[in-house]
Amino acid sequence: MSTPDINISLETHLQTALRPLRPLLPPHIAQQLAPYVGDAPPPVIPYNTLLSLSKWTRSEEGQKCLKSNGLDPHAYSMVSLLAGATTSPDRKFGAYVPPKDPEEIEADRIRERKTITVLLNALLSIGCVGFAAWWAADKTGWKQEWRALFALFAAFVVAIAEAGLYMIWASRQSTTSKSRPKTRSARHKKVDSASTADHDSKVDSEVITDSATENPATATLRQRKP
Repeated sequence: MSTPDINISLETHLQTALRPLRPLLPPHIAQQLAPYVGDAPPPVIPYNTLLSLSKWTRSEEGQKCLKSNGLDPHAYSMVSLLAGATTSPDRKFGAYVPPKDPEEIEADRIRERKTITVLLNALLSIGCVGFAAWWAADKTGWKQEWRALFALFAAFVVAIAEAGLYMIWASRQSTTSKSRPKTRSARHKKVDSASTADHDSKVDSEVITDSATENPATATLRQRKP
């Protein structure tokens, strides 16, 4: 698995664990580790560097070398080296956008259907008015050019009216969608209060039933009392 662009935050405990390991490493790994165990190390260390030295510590030669110098090979596993570190702290990831709730998805679908219906009605109105104007102009004896212009003018007027009505409807829909979460929270509160009232009534009935079971004479007197 190639991870050339991944960096790991160089924490203090990681520097402390890597410093005694540098003299024991092979030359090519020690050369890669040298800039990160000095007096002024960078804030991040490449993941591949940690992976290469971790592989060496798991080899037979590395384990013998670590044990002879009083170092624990398990302290240089990837799990131990990455503990408490941050992956790619120099990168800026996008904000997490949670998925929509099923209720919101269904509301969007209903809104889309209403929008399509409104647009189809508008187009149908424009076409019907244009055809009616063209047909009515036939009774006046106008030429075909004037009839066509009159039909286009009538359709254009209706189109402007339908556009204005659509803008008003769209603004109302946006206002309703913004105020919908408040309505949902209020609805939940009503349901909670209703469930609480039902629970209280059930508790009261259970208390009365228990008292009647324990003392039937008292329950009989309560029933006979006017």
